[in-house]
Amino acid sequence: MPELLPTDHTATIVWMGMVPQDRSNIRSHAIDRARATYAGFEGDFHAGLTRPSCVRVKSQYPQGTEIRNTRQFSILSAEELADIAAQIGVEKLDPRLLGASIVMQGIADFTHIPPSSRLQSPSGTTLTVDMLNGPCNLPAREIEKEVPGQGKGFKAAAKGRRGVTAWVEREGDLAVGDTLRLHVPGQRAWALL
Repeated sequence: MPELLPTDHTATIVWMGMVPQDRSNIRSHAIDRARATYAGFEGDFHAGLTRPSCVRVKSQYPQGTEIRNTRQFSILSAEELADIAAQIGVEKLDPRLLGASIVMQGIADFTHIPPSSRLQSPSGTTLTVDMLNGPCNLPAREIEKEVPGQGKGFKAAAKGRRGVTAWVEREGDLAVGDTLRLHVPGQRAWALL
């Protein structure tokens, strides 16, 4: 019996980006297509099978501990980016400033899709969702550089809207315009939450 259930929810990739390995900030640059390998997008700052632990898992590991890389991608929702932009008072929020890997359009309440959900292209390329991506001050600094006075509101506005982190379960190509189908775990929510 399958434990991952295909849904009727799909999203279209409307933007893709890559953070350079020699980065001086978190900004990504736009790309039209890339190969998603088991290590992520080749040449991306976040690529790798493992990574040093960071603040996201500070309750589990001392910072810098080598762990499995479940943060190969930062996937954002175009609808949630528009909500954040409106809340901080900018016309549009450039995903480059957030170090985004993929921006998708079409799945409501995207940041809160269940952990372990899959996003799968028709060709079979599959990304596994790790967890929501909590907002931090790094995008706020980049927004502030572009739109002085507006970056300071980012962290509060992005809470619960910052998208998810993900890793590659099945390799393949991804491109702007591709449609990804959401597959969710069949288990109920944990009763003790």
